Amino acid sequence: MTRAGTLRSYAPTAVLLALLIIGLIVVLASDVAGTGEEIPDLTVADGAFLVLIGLAAGVLGGIIGTGGCSVMLPAIHFWMGYPASVAVGTTLFAVIFTAISGGYGHLIRRNLDVKATAWLGGSGVIGVLLGSWLFTLLADQGALLGLILGLAFLWPALRMSWEGTGLSPTPVREGDSIPEHRWGFAAFGAAIGVLTGLVGLGGGYALVPGLIYLFGAPVYVTMGTSLATMIPLALVGGGIKLAQGYVAIGVGLLLATGTVVGAQFGAAVIKRFKPNTLKLVFGLYFLYVATKFITAYFGIKIW
Repeated sequence: MTRAGTLRSYAPTAVLLALLIIGLIVVLASDVAGTGEEIPDLTVADGAFLVLIGLAAGVLGGIIGTGGCSVMLPAIHFWMGYPASVAVGTTLFAVIFTAISGGYGHLIRRNLDVKATAWLGGSGVIGVLLGSWLFTLLADQGALLGLILGLAFLWPALRMSWEGTGLSPTPVREGDSIPEHRWGFAAFGAAIGVLTGLVGLGGGYALVPGLIYLFGAPVYVTMGTSLATMIPLALVGGGIKLAQGYVAIGVGLLLATGTVVGAQFGAAVIKRFKPNTLKLVFGLYFLYVATKFITAYFGIKIW
């Protein structure tokens, strides 16, 4: 890609980042919380910490094909004291910007399958609507919601960790497209949408291993397809959470500012990592998050 082409490829991200900063200034200046729940007051140190969390989430998400919720959600819930329902809504709101930035970054590098993305995203929106309704029934049951989050992480965590060790005989498929399974994509996307609306994780934690193991997708194409699929899911799910009052707007914008930058970097360096390395990183982190949520339900807190 020429220098001019590179600059053009990053132009949409620069515009998105500028809009985020403007929105953040307006929100913080007007002291708009965006949620009816009691939430901690933001300090300058908190703001810097949130941007750093977002940056780390964006880099990891750009590499392993998630929106970064798996980093942001436990961070603001366990480390900063935000209620589980607000953590769910706020991180899903932030993922709107992460998915747009990271998905576009993978698109220009041809790291995604457009047809698979369309089927997964279209059916996923329907699932998000159902999942968002289920979320309203559990929003005031923080411990149970946390347990569901932990259980949702277990299967992909264990499977990806095992594959990442290189001990499994499962071959790594290469190529630049995913074998076509239209109705399979539709059913899988709808299921991911339900989970997205319910637990607010954007879907990447299940999309990535699902596409690899259920549909035989190449690892690199899976990462971009996952992020691009999350754009409509996060737009609908995050918009609903915002309307329901479960989004701390200032926190979400600070997280998004970091993730937009980080997601571009992750998308740019993804092919420097071996597929098994990506799987192992993905699996071990998810195993940590699953353990943290599940033990918290039983009153045991781990760092």
